[in-house]
Amino acid sequence: MGLTWLTLPLLTPPPPAPAISTPHPHHTTTTAPEPDRTADLLPLLVAATALGFAAYTHRRRTRRAGTRTTPALVSPAPPTPTPLESERQTRAALVRTDDCIRTSEEELSFAATQLAPDTLAPFTDALRRAHTEFSAAAAIWRRYEESGATDTNTRRHAQTGVLGRCAEAGRLLDARADPLDRLRALEEAPARPLARAESRFRALTPRTAAASATTAELRRLHTPSAVTGIAGYVEQAKDRLVFATARLNESHQRADRGEPYDAARQLRAAEGAVVQAEVLIGAVERLAAALREAAALVPPALTAAESHLGGVRAGRAPAAVASADLAARLARADAALAAVRTGLTSGPYDPLDALRWIVRAVEDLETGLPGALRAAARLVAGTAVAAADDFVGVHRGVTGARARARLSAAQRALDSENFVDADTLAGEARELAERDVLAHSAPDTAAHQRAAGGLAGAVLGGVLLAEEPDAGPPACFGGPETRARRRAR
Repeated sequence: MGLTWLTLPLLTPPPPAPAISTPHPHHTTTTAPEPDRTADLLPLLVAATALGFAAYTHRRRTRRAGTRTTPALVSPAPPTPTPLESERQTRAALVRTDDCIRTSEEELSFAATQLAPDTLAPFTDALRRAHTEFSAAAAIWRRYEESGATDTNTRRHAQTGVLGRCAEAGRLLDARADPLDRLRALEEAPARPLARAESRFRALTPRTAAASATTAELRRLHTPSAVTGIAGYVEQAKDRLVFATARLNESHQRADRGEPYDAARQLRAAEGAVVQAEVLIGAVERLAAALREAAALVPPALTAAESHLGGVRAGRAPAAVASADLAARLARADAALAAVRTGLTSGPYDPLDALRWIVRAVEDLETGLPGALRAAARLVAGTAVAAADDFVGVHRGVTGARARARLSAAQRALDSENFVDADTLAGEARELAERDVLAHSAPDTAAHQRAAGGLAGAVLGGVLLAEEPDAGPPACFGGPETRARRRAR
């Protein structure tokens, strides 16, 4: 304000000069008094006072900051998560990403019945890329766990890598959720997808009865260990079908009442249950086929293994196995093959387990697997990986990160034809998943109250996300941000 006052005279044009007249000889000339210039100094005094007050205030604030004994009033920084909390978040990201991929695969199988392959291409590509990201995240986590590293930087780098990969996988699926909804149009035209779901549901009825008979036959032909992997699968499939029946009927009723959103919501829940029933029944059928194939492979594999051991004794083994413990390895291999021969002649046996013993007896020699034994190893590893994947898929509501990371490692080993490692890792994944299921199977009053209509099985299998009092929304195609979008209104 003072500076404006000082410059105002310069910006204002001067008044016109008065006219000069010649004085009359008989008149006296009067001289005007000089104007008072004190008012022109007032803005300067105001500016000087303001500058002095500002300098004094700054000096006082500086001195007080230098002698402060109490913390300044600033916004608190966000709390740093503890190592245990960071690890919990990392495990949760792995579990959530794997669930999103599995759910997206399930819904895409229904979309494939109503959309052309070229229309589905962007969604299958997003799913493939998301699976690649999850596989990389699981590999990082497994390396970190196996290393046992306690260094803070190592742990932080591993957790950052896992979270980043999982976030990218979720982003890929989230970006395709809305386009898939628009293409499927479950709210606009629910009749067609509802009819397709009912068709798949009806096809499972005879397969369920056949799977029950197949399970009984496998128990009669083989030892209990041969059918342990599918124990209870037929009953669980029936449980999922009961749930699907209720949701399909509810979807029909909502559609008839003109409630398309709720009809689509119930339909998605039914679709998820139908897919899991197919997985459970398919596991029984696949095991029966694998046991038949293994029983046919045991005699030639046993002969090939004994011939290979004879070649090693005759000195035809590579130099890598010419070590001091070669004799011990040969003795162990002979004992394993003898046990298999005894099992073949003593009654029912487990053909897959017999092949596993044969393959590992030869693999222990580090000489490579001959052709017949390689086919046996492929069958054993493929069956083990598929069985573990089925178990995790139908119990994904409670399966933890360690089992999923092991399963991902087993799949990578199978893809690279490292069959013995794939079989071992798949067995570890299955064992870890079974522990998780047992840890969550303690009696619970609320869970028992929800068990009517197959609701408990749907929550256990991740068909429903268990985030609301009615057991939560159905899981849909998408990442963490979109998979629960069909919530109850």
